[in-house]
Amino acid sequence: MKILSKEQVYEGDRLTAERQNISSTELMERAATKIFYWIHSRLQGQPIPIHVFCGIGNNGGDGLVLSRHLINHGYNVNTYVVNYSDKRSKDFLINYERIKQTSKNWPLLLNEEDELPKITPDAIIVDGVFGIGLNRPADDWVKKLFQHMRASKAFTLAIDIPSGLYTDHVPEDENGVVWANYTLSFQTPKLVFFLPDTGKFTTEWEVLDIGIDPSYLQGVKTEAELIGKFEMLSVYQPRDKFSHKGSFGHALIVGGSYGKIGAVILASRAALTAGAGLITAYVPKCGYIPIQASFPEAMVITDNEEDFISNISFEQKPSAIGFGVGIGTDKKTLIAFEAFLKQYKGRLVIDADGINMLANNKELLDLLQPQTILTPHPKELKRLIGDWKDDFEKLEKVKSFSLKYDLIIVIKGANTVTVYKDLLYVNSSGNPGLATAGSGDVLTGVITGMLSQGYDPLTATLFGVYLHGKAADIAVLDLGYQALTASLVIDALGEAYLDLFKQPNVEEQEKQ
Repeated sequence: MKILSKEQVYEGDRLTAERQNISSTELMERAATKIFYWIHSRLQGQPIPIHVFCGIGNNGGDGLVLSRHLINHGYNVNTYVVNYSDKRSKDFLINYERIKQTSKNWPLLLNEEDELPKITPDAIIVDGVFGIGLNRPADDWVKKLFQHMRASKAFTLAIDIPSGLYTDHVPEDENGVVWANYTLSFQTPKLVFFLPDTGKFTTEWEVLDIGIDPSYLQGVKTEAELIGKFEMLSVYQPRDKFSHKGSFGHALIVGGSYGKIGAVILASRAALTAGAGLITAYVPKCGYIPIQASFPEAMVITDNEEDFISNISFEQKPSAIGFGVGIGTDKKTLIAFEAFLKQYKGRLVIDADGINMLANNKELLDLLQPQTILTPHPKELKRLIGDWKDDFEKLEKVKSFSLKYDLIIVIKGANTVTVYKDLLYVNSSGNPGLATAGSGDVLTGVITGMLSQGYDPLTATLFGVYLHGKAADIAVLDLGYQALTASLVIDALGEAYLDLFKQPNVEEQEKQ
């Protein structure tokens, strides 16, 4: 699913009105009516107090349309116009007149000097104060209103985007943003829903299809895309009846040091379970017995050293290599890593201390092959590219880094973002249960396994990240977040594959 920028949303609205021969007011009616039906299907006429807060722009116009429909269906509605400016949009004024003709209970004008309305915890708040066009912080009295809304503990539903949240940078003051329980986003999710600095302002979100011109949506090129089941199903490579293990490549995992052989076992198991035809682990001598005893499907090559890797040499011709899990940063390991990069020209995933060695020896970055995949966690990423002030600066720095070295960067987190040059791919799967030891090793293995099967590096990365998260989503249903372990994520990879072919339920269809 494409994630449109603010400017692309405006252009989509304009072209839709033009090509469908409707006015912007009719498009607003269509959008807000979708919100009404969403609410109505859940409340079924229950007399719950609903407080609709409208700004004086088009987001407020959406709120007025919604209030009118709620009133017409007998709901207990209080409508407020947050009067933060003397300017009104045309569509706001049109719908202001319409609601006045619908009910004698006209919207209440809220000014700076007015007392804030009483809101009980059992009520519903609908936030339609600011939309995506916000270009300055809220006034102090509007901030107090937002804090009053939050303090009420009432369920808060935001129209399109929580008010006070920008689409392209982090708000200056979190008190100037509505904290929404749920956001109904028109046609496309907003990038800010997925970033740690801004995603906290909406607990959940859902996209409402408001009928934006299909040809525009199909043709528009976006900076960001949300990756889900349907995107991955379209790139899935089915297996031929007469294929054999050699058809799906030979994955090699290079890593491990004394006390950290488990990382190699996890990554190797994940690579094979993700679909690699053959798997070999390259480890120090101390890893030989643990791997042979716990993972009989794996072949093992050992280094000359007992406790760490000092020389990466093998006769096999791997289809893809995953490097760095549990490997440590011994000086001899660093020398071996440099020598390896100088001679290896194949597909490569680098994780953990492999990334730390790159960060501490930046000259090694010039040895990386195009589209090498790096999978850093936040601290490793900072060592690699330097600190950042917020998520947007982080993304810009990662894009520049990716462009400079032609690398694919996986920014691991609650919504893992894969960056390739100036494009962002936001993963839709995964959950907090993945915040556990070894889950990163599993991800490295899964991506290496996808590379081994012949997926191109970017597709292998996106597919691997998605399957890894989906396996965690499946496993956590029976376990809860706390009990999820990296090994159980591997065990659920098969179900994650099968899930690609299951028909979505109603909730999944709405999310898509």
